[in-house]
Amino acid sequence: MPLAGKGMLLTSMNIDAAAEADFNRWYDREHLEERVAIEGFLEARRYVAHAANPKYLSLYSTATLDVLDSPAYRARLANQTEWSRRSMAHFKDMLRVVARITISNGTGRGAALGLVRLRPTPDNAAAWRDALQERLAPHDGIISMHLLESEPELSGATADVPAVRNEGARDWFVLIDGTHVGAVSAVIAARFTGPAASPFPLPVSVGTYSLMWDLAKSDIARN
Repeated sequence: MPLAGKGMLLTSMNIDAAAEADFNRWYDREHLEERVAIEGFLEARRYVAHAANPKYLSLYSTATLDVLDSPAYRARLANQTEWSRRSMAHFKDMLRVVARITISNGTGRGAALGLVRLRPTPDNAAAWRDALQERLAPHDGIISMHLLESEPELSGATADVPAVRNEGARDWFVLIDGTHVGAVSAVIAARFTGPAASPFPLPVSVGTYSLMWDLAKSDIARN
């Protein structure tokens, strides 16, 4: 699998304009490294919207899904730094999803990311998963494709992390890693939003993002 581990935390948010510069410094100088340092976390990636809402997106890979309910992670959530509390107070429209990686095809990661949000039901989930096994096949310009299936009991807000809880707590998220935004957008149109996307209904939302930077556990170990 091109994605490290079996679990993933996905967060996205908008930010008050007046706080945006400090928010980016916080993410780049403290937050990503703090999270990747937690036992069981493997890597993290930051994105900024090309054509998407919310503006900022982060992906955190974990060795297993259980890491995202572990004592080490919960201790960090319960003991946020002062900079974290100040930054989180300015979050808007935050989405916090704990998910299981159930499909991961291809090799490597791309500079551009497509995010497709799907809303299956218990009745059609198995059929959708089977159909996505073929639909999530990389080709020219697409490095890898992945399916994240949300765990509603672990997703949403925590005592210290504001986030939106809604009817989409069981949503799925398709990640499309590509070499450029054009390739990613073309796959979204061909496989998820255009006529050839049938029998899937239209996604809840789609978006494209550009990679800002990433951090692996081995990067921290070298410091």
